[in-house]
Amino acid sequence: MKIKNIGHLAVLLIPFISFSCKKDNSIQVIDIPIEATEVARIKYFNFTAGSPSVNFYANGVKVSGILSNTGSESTAGTAYGAVYPASNYSVINPATYKINGIIPSTATANANVTISEVNSNLEKGKYYSLYTGGIYNSATKTAESFILEDVLPPNNASNMVAYVRFVNAIPNGNSPMTLVIKNAVSGLETVVATGIAYKAGSVFVPVPIGSYELYVRYSASGINIISRNGTTNGVVPFLGGRTYTVGARGDITITSATAATRPLIDNTANQ
Repeated sequence: MKIKNIGHLAVLLIPFISFSCKKDNSIQVIDIPIEATEVARIKYFNFTAGSPSVNFYANGVKVSGILSNTGSESTAGTAYGAVYPASNYSVINPATYKINGIIPSTATANANVTISEVNSNLEKGKYYSLYTGGIYNSATKTAESFILEDVLPPNNASNMVAYVRFVNAIPNGNSPMTLVIKNAVSGLETVVATGIAYKAGSVFVPVPIGSYELYVRYSASGINIISRNGTTNGVVPFLGGRTYTVGARGDITITSATAATRPLIDNTANQ
């Protein structure tokens, strides 16, 4: 396997191009040269409230999931609320893809069922995030999905700021949403994004490094509808030179403080 000009991206390239599992649970070995500047990069978010775990397939080839040591596909795919890969991005050759979320073949219920599908052209040198979103339909076994291009900011040599954006994966909110972050020490509030509709995301904006409380509000009313603070799921750190996506997921009608499908705020490091 030849890899050229990859620098610090080696850890991203090698896991993806070494193997991928087909739906028949065999291993497809890929032994071709890949130029780092010639690939696209993508993350996969399973944010459909109530969704089963899924593996993602691009044009029928498995591009996410856990490699099994037994020859059978692991039942552990990307669970609801989880992201693959957990940090940075996986790589994929630029092309037009049909990307499906499929329940693992070894799952005890609905094995091999395709629950989501999205078609997109992934271009070289660009970064993307794929989301399953909305609320899982257990009767039809379907979920919605969408892809956003991640226009990442340039590297910040000073490391005195982090970059943050907001993505709305909640389908049944009353209006577009705003993300406000509040410094846990100074109490200073910063508006990161306003008027973000379902299936949309904001641009990345610089924020001072520190620990923050997160608040999602309806843009029209300014009323907090989801909170993440010292008493609810804890504050989050934004580290210098890092890039983060804050995502809203869940069913807005759920009022239980413990239900898995309640509205939640997720914070994922893009880089």
